[in-house]
Amino acid sequence: MADRGAEAVERLIALLARLPGLGPRSARRATLAMLRKRATLLEPLTAAMAEVAATARECVRCGNIATADLCPICADPRRGSGELCVVETVADLWAMERSGAFRGRYHVLGGVLSAIDGVGPETLRIPGLAARIAEEGIVEVILALNATVDGLTTAHYIAETLEPAGVRVTTLAKGVPIGGELDYLDDGTIGAALAARRTM
Repeated sequence: MADRGAEAVERLIALLARLPGLGPRSARRATLAMLRKRATLLEPLTAAMAEVAATARECVRCGNIATADLCPICADPRRGSGELCVVETVADLWAMERSGAFRGRYHVLGGVLSAIDGVGPETLRIPGLAARIAEEGIVEVILALNATVDGLTTAHYIAETLEPAGVRVTTLAKGVPIGGELDYLDDGTIGAALAARRTM
């Protein structure tokens, strides 16, 4: 008869290995670390995961992860600046928040348009975006989408869709990053930086 404890450990390793950035070896190391520090790692992690599984849901307004109907950003009256930042995923929203540079509200699309993958406007949260502009008195929509073909296609589609609303639609600047060296940049980045040049 197989050891049920060993089966449970192997199942945990297999589940951890499915997470982004973790392979079988990293999952095995993480499992061993948790087992060695059961009281300080494994048990608190188990409790936190159970709580998240029971309470986490999508913010009804923006699509962020929340534990109430509205996420803390949407519920904060100080964030009602009239600026709405459109992002592809919650991970992008979190990246913007880490920067501390944006103090408005967000709208998570849940992906980008992709004919190959069968993702059309109705699959994304684009209809809700148009509704929010009127409801919340939005004056500027900032498209913070990835500079991929699908991201650019989505940005153009949104800009055209929002044109009748008369709202200002902007996009993030693209070009040479701080500390970047021209020799290491791709042609598209150099071209975008040249096109967006400004007076010093």
